[in-house]
Formats: sequence, C-alpha cells, structure tokens
Amino acid sequence: MKVFLKYEDNEDEATHKTLKITLPKSWKSGPTSRLLDQFVESYNGGKEGHANTLDSGSLHLSTRLSEDNGEGGAVMREIPSDGVVLSLIPDREDVYICHGPSRTSAEIEAERLAEMEKKKLESAYMSKCVRFGCNQKFRKGGPYPRCKYHSGPPVFHETAKFWSCCPNKKAYDWEGFQLLPTCQTADHCTDVRDEGTNQKEFLGGCDLREQMSGPKLKSIDDFNATRAAGGSEGAPVLERLRGVFEELGVENELFDQVLDGIKEGVATKIGCDAANPAVIDESVKVLGGKLKGAMKAIAVERLRIN
Repeated sequence: MKVFLKYEDNEDEATHKTLKITLPKSWKSGPTSRLLDQFVESYNGGKEGHANTLDSGSLHLSTRLSEDNGEGGAVMREIPSDGVVLSLIPDREDVYICHGPSRTSAEIEAERLAEMEKKKLESAYMSKCVRFGCNQKFRKGGPYPRCKYHSGPPVFHETAKFWSCCPNKKAYDWEGFQLLPTCQTADHCTDVRDEGTNQKEFLGGCDLREQMSGPKLKSIDDFNATRAAGGSEGAPVLERLRGVFEELGVENELFDQVLDGIKEGVATKIGCDAANPAVIDESVKVLGGKLKGAMKAIAVERLRIN
C-alpha cells in the first residue's frame, strides 16, 4: 500500500513537499498519527524544514473530497489521529498535511453533532433570505432588514463568473465574483414562491446559448397544420408522426384508425367534439404515453430474451 503525503498549506511554494510512502504491513492496522509523524520527521530533515520547521502537534491529516467548496477552496475531510490507516485511507491516496492540531474520532464526532444541533436551532428560530446574492439570516417573524440582491441567478461560463442580471460586470476568480455589487434592494424574502420564479440556481453556457437563440420558429408546414386544426399545437406533431410511421411501414389508414379511436375517447372524457383543438392536444399526450409503454415492453422483452 502506498500513500502520497502532501504539504501545501503555505503560500510559499518553496516550502511545499510531497512524500511517497510504501507502508509496512504493520502500519496498515495502526493509527494514522504514525503517517503524520513520519512526514514531519522527513520534512524537518530536508531543505524545506530549514526554512519552515513543522510540529506534528499542530498539524493534522486530511483528504480532499472535491476541488471547490463554493467559496474558492477545496472540500477537505479531516482524518482522526486515532483512526486506523486501512479503514480511512485508500491505496495511493493523496493525504494532505494541514495546519491545526489533530483530533480524535470522538472529538470530530462531537463537533459534528454540535454543528447539527446548531443548524437545528437555526432552522427553528432563524430564516434565510433566498434572493440571489443575499443569503443573510435573521430571526423568524421579523422585523426583516432591507436586502441587497441580484434579480437573476449567477452564470458560470468557462472562466467567467457574473450575475445574469448584470452581464457587463464579470469576474474571473471567486473572490472577485463575491465583490461584484448587487443591483436590487427590497425586503428580505424567505419563500421562493414570493419571488414568483422557478429560476435555476445558476446558469451555464447551454443556458446562455438558449437565451441568445430566441424562440424557435415554426416551419410553414407546422404553421399550416396548426391553423387548419383551429390552433392546436399538437396537430403538426401528429402530421410529422404520421409521416414517420409511414416510412417505418405503418399504413396511414392504420395510423388514422388508432388516432381516431384515441380522439373519440378523449372527446367523450372532456365533453368536446373530436375536432376541438383541446381534444387534439390531449390525444397527442395519450398517444405518446401508449407509444412509450409499447417501447418499454419491447425493451423488457429484449432483456428477458438476453
């Protein structure tokens, strides 16, 4: 079993060091603190230690869970000093040496429980503003202070970070993004429904391209089919589907027979004439559901045969 011990918790890159260790068999079932002691001994005995002597009593081990915690840093998981190496550290894992004294499993668990209790109390007595760019907390029931916020969600596109409501003000790192000024002022909002929006939490490149493309224009055939059906948006869908089925070998007469049966059932259910646009639109949904069910049945049969 090999692990890579890394010290990068210093702005001076000259003090950084990576130590690759092949663990003796006895170490695998031993405490993780042994790894820290081994690294500190190696570090202080090398050139890095001459300029930056480390003390194992003021350091702890961590693994990196992800590169971004939403605040410009990585998400780290602290490794307890009394934990067993084999149960906490996978083979060839990067283990980071971080400043701050090591803690036992019991101490880490106690902090976790205390944090859970704190959040429980906060949720019972505190509210959090849900407006974009605010996130302030205040006591439930008010009085609610004034809120400075953005009217649109943030956009993260390539290296640029900005608010969709303020596209001309961009940042290219997290610190700069947090300093971008807000554009709206109102009372704090604690209910997403108060905003009257189903906006996404954030936008990306696909969302920007979709916004720039504008509404999709109908073809002349779709326009004519919709108009002939009294404004039904489902009519052109059925026309295209009829043509596709014909190419697949399904006769138009059979398609029309099935569709007419669905229309009659829908018309009876909602109490309208079969030519009513509402009946046509609902028939599209019913036919789509039946086709989906048939394709699922085919897929299940294929799996059964295989």
